[in-house]
Amino acid sequence: MADTSSPDMRTRLQNWLPKLVLAPSFALVLFFVYGFILFTIYLSFSDSRLLPSYGLVGWENYSKLFRLSHWETAITNLAVFATLYIVICSVIGLLLAILLDQKIRGEGVLRPIYLYPMALSFIVTGTAWKWMLDPGIGIENTMHLWGWESFAFDWIKNRDYAIYTVVLAAVWQSSGFTMAMFLAGLRGIDNEILKAAQMDGASNWQLYRRIIIPQLRPAFLSAFVILSHLAIKSYDLVIALTGGGPGRATELPATFMYSYTFSRNQMGIGASSAVIMLMTVAAIMVPYLYAELKEKK
Repeated sequence: MADTSSPDMRTRLQNWLPKLVLAPSFALVLFFVYGFILFTIYLSFSDSRLLPSYGLVGWENYSKLFRLSHWETAITNLAVFATLYIVICSVIGLLLAILLDQKIRGEGVLRPIYLYPMALSFIVTGTAWKWMLDPGIGIENTMHLWGWESFAFDWIKNRDYAIYTVVLAAVWQSSGFTMAMFLAGLRGIDNEILKAAQMDGASNWQLYRRIIIPQLRPAFLSAFVILSHLAIKSYDLVIALTGGGPGRATELPATFMYSYTFSRNQMGIGASSAVIMLMTVAAIMVPYLYAELKEKK
C-alpha cells in the first residue's frame, strides 16, 4: 500500500512545488500592483486632497480634470511627443536595422553602440541632454567659442520648441532598441523567398517594399506598443531635461499627475489623471495581447 501511494505523493509534490514557490510572488504582485490600481481608481471618485479620503464625489474629479487648461496642455504635448517619438524611432530603427543586415564589417561593434543608450536611465539621458542643449554651456556656447557667433540653438529655453528637445532625447535613447526589434525581424525572413524574387528580376527597392517590409508587420506592431507605453508614462526624462518648463511647455500627463497629487494636494484629480493614463495604456495593450493570443491559437 505504501509503495503505491509513495509515487503518487511524489507526483503531487512535484505538481504543487512550482505553485508554492510562485505563490508569494503572485500574492505580492496581486496586492501591490492590482490592489493599488483598484485603490487609485477608488481615489479618483473620492474627495481626497492632501490625504486619502473615503467620501465619494462620483465623476466630479474627471469633470474638473477635463476643464483644466493644464491638462489640455499635457494632452496636446503628449500627442506631439508620442507621434514624433514613435515615427522617428521607427524610421531610424528600420534604417539602422537594414544597414546592419547587409553583413557590413564591424557589425559586432556597431550593434552595441546603437543599443548602449537604452542601457542608460532616463534621468541620465535627460541630464546629459540638458547640459548639451543649454545655451550657456552646451552646443550653442561651443559654436560661439569656435567662431560662429550668429549660431543660435535655444530650443530648451523656448516655449514653442521645448517639447522637441524632449523628442530628441527620447529618440536618441530608444532608436537602438527599435533597431534591435527590426533586426530580429529581418533575420527571421526566409532567404529562399528573397532569392526567388531576385531570380524573377526584383530590384532591391522592390524586395524591401513588397516582401521584406510587409513581413516586418509584427516588429512594427511590437515597436508601436512599446514606444507608446514609454511615451505615455514619460516622467523622469521630462523632469531631468526641462522640469516640465519653460512654464508648462513640456508638461505631460505623467508630470501633471505628480504635480497635482503631491505639489497641489489634489489627490482626487491626480488619481483621475492616472486612471486616464492607465486606460490609454490598456487601450493599446489589450488589443495587442488579444491579437497575439489569437494568432498563437
